[in-house]
Amino acid sequence: MTEPTPNAEPVEVWITGIGIATSLGEGLDAHWDALNERRVNVDEQRFAPYIVHPWAPIKLDAQIPKKGDQRQMEAWQRIGTYAAGLALDSAGVKGNPEILGRMDMIIAAGGGERDVPVDLAILNAYLKTNASPAFLNERLMNDLRPTLFLAQLSNLLAGNIAIVHGVSGSSRTFMGEEAAGVDAARIAMARIASGQSDIALIGAAHNGERTDLLILYEFCDFNLKDRFAPVWARQEKGGFALGSAGAFLVIESRKHAEARGARPYARLTKVVSDRAQRKQPGEVTRTLEGLWSKLDPRADRGALITGATGVEPVTSEERAFLRQHPGYAVRATGTLFGHTLDTQFPLGLALAALSISRGKLFPPNDPTGVEVEMAEPPGQIVVVGAGHWRGEGMALVEAIR
Repeated sequence: MTEPTPNAEPVEVWITGIGIATSLGEGLDAHWDALNERRVNVDEQRFAPYIVHPWAPIKLDAQIPKKGDQRQMEAWQRIGTYAAGLALDSAGVKGNPEILGRMDMIIAAGGGERDVPVDLAILNAYLKTNASPAFLNERLMNDLRPTLFLAQLSNLLAGNIAIVHGVSGSSRTFMGEEAAGVDAARIAMARIASGQSDIALIGAAHNGERTDLLILYEFCDFNLKDRFAPVWARQEKGGFALGSAGAFLVIESRKHAEARGARPYARLTKVVSDRAQRKQPGEVTRTLEGLWSKLDPRADRGALITGATGVEPVTSEERAFLRQHPGYAVRATGTLFGHTLDTQFPLGLALAALSISRGKLFPPNDPTGVEVEMAEPPGQIVVVGAGHWRGEGMALVEAIR
């Protein structure tokens, strides 16, 4: 992909739409109420000893009206398509074919979902009969629906959003867990700032209620087990509790937004990314500090929303970085929503824009003292994304002056 050519004059990028559907509910008002009431929705029983933040019950018909569309999607696609519809509604462009027909769409997505019952049935039959490899091919051909097989392709989320909501401009899908969410925001902003695009839909979705994922992450001892604890209180029992969430934003140039009379939530000023090699202790701390210098917040105090995972040693190294900026009131999305991987960074951006638009930062939910109250309205919020294994990112979200 060629790098965008900078404009002669800088283009201000506004966040004009926010769509979030998580374990705390759907929509901005429901989330704002839950955050201020310090509610957390966790399930310690269904996948015991592992802990998940389950997706809240939602009537899919509100954003995915056709039952056939709902049936052919896997859960992560339904979550994402629903959240994308909320973002388009929030921006006031839902059902506007002129805008949707030229809207960029940049998605962060994983590799799809396994059909675990089918997997188990095939493996059990294979072991019982000692069948040849041809047996596996036959069962896979006959037992998997074509739509389910295609659901392994990560770009089907963008495809479903295009089908259901009519977003039909350019489309890109990034894979790479947390780093993919950072790049979705970074590339979309660069395109708008360079004049290559006027408006874009960015975001991601994650279904954390999957036994196949829990098995995968257990191989590296990433899962939080037995009892829930806030991110900063996990320490030697570190790990993440997977969360189910969709987070999408509509971002556009100020000129485009003003021309259509859009009301902005906040301004997206800068997005930067890097990858700590993690070969030596402290590399995550140094990488985050390097990103901070590129971001260059214009105040020595403010708010910071982080996707800190709870996994060690990265969480301790991120905590060391936070101690170098004591003037910033910290909030960890991992405590509130679980770890949502690709969705981690877009969710942080959404919460930052929501907080700025409401004129205050939501209260802390942390017994350790890492998170503190913030009385004054946040003029700027730093969003931090550090991957459980690789990939770091940072963004600056500011109030519209």
